[in-house]
Amino acid sequence: MAVRIVSVIVPCRHERDHIEAFCRSVAAQTLPEGWALEVLVADGQSEDGTRERLAAWCLSDPRFIMLDNPGRIVSCGLNRCIERARGEFIVRLDVHTVYAPDYIAQCLATWQSTGADNVGGPWRAEGASGAQGTVQRAIAAAFQSRWVAGGALSRDLAYEGEVDTVYLGSWPRQTFQRFGGFDETLVRNQDDEHNLRIHRGGGRIWQSARIRSTYFPRASTADVFRQYRQYGYWKPFVMQKHGQAAALRHLVPGVFVGVLSLWLVLLFMLSLWATWGIGLETIPLQAVACAVLALCTAQVLLYAGAVGIVCLLIARQKGMDLLPHLPRVIAAYHFGYGLGSIRGWFDALVRGRPDPAFGRLTR
Repeated sequence: MAVRIVSVIVPCRHERDHIEAFCRSVAAQTLPEGWALEVLVADGQSEDGTRERLAAWCLSDPRFIMLDNPGRIVSCGLNRCIERARGEFIVRLDVHTVYAPDYIAQCLATWQSTGADNVGGPWRAEGASGAQGTVQRAIAAAFQSRWVAGGALSRDLAYEGEVDTVYLGSWPRQTFQRFGGFDETLVRNQDDEHNLRIHRGGGRIWQSARIRSTYFPRASTADVFRQYRQYGYWKPFVMQKHGQAAALRHLVPGVFVGVLSLWLVLLFMLSLWATWGIGLETIPLQAVACAVLALCTAQVLLYAGAVGIVCLLIARQKGMDLLPHLPRVIAAYHFGYGLGSIRGWFDALVRGRPDPAFGRLTR
């Protein structure tokens, strides 16, 4: 019986402390009978010792191949791997995720049973144990909450069925022949854009709870803010390309922050007029000032109240020690994404091009 190949594709950059553990976990994957593994790792010109450690691993296990990714970003690395892949089935993995021993086998089984164009498992996040990992656990708990994530099915650990996007993903080779590779102009959201392309082309994306992995998010609120500001920034370029959002939840943070910013700008202008004595003594302008202040206050109070309730719900489920950290973690997710979206729309519609400053990865 001829051996069939499954190709694992991995973009990486500056992963010295994680690359060897990752390679060990991939090497330990159990495959169905008749399948063989090849692992293609595209390194984005790491300068921290990642390349040396990865090269040594490749010498010890010929199934692993290191490729150069001069573009440095994820989309370029994925495409370099796809170009070299020999497998009829292709599985994307991430260095900062831990995988069940049958992860690849379950991807294959789900694809064979559904015939979907992209299959994957739910996006499950965890933080480090102990007091030092409390903030990371709060970040992971907020990440998993459907109230923070806008009801994304990819965060539902029990969901089985069709979705608009899926964590990481795995594809029969024909998917890339039919829908193309990843958009190399996108530093972030290249997977969402590719999945949107699949949907618009009549393809199907399937999530299975049997495909299990655990993702370890950023460990500080500031890192989460920067990460989600970058996610938010690149989303308008995806929407502009296709003329639609992949899902309504992608628009909400930008609209929320935009409206709040509008109230604050109006209040600032009205305060200047009052300071300079330009007409605020008139009844119409006084009414406008009161209305703007009331709307701004209402929006802030409603958001604060909703966040407070969500924090209590999460803390009751995940641990009350997370409660002091959750408000700023949730705000980092929402305001980071919202502010990034506003800047992204400005650059997409006004400047007509992305800002290179948002091209640097945040990890």
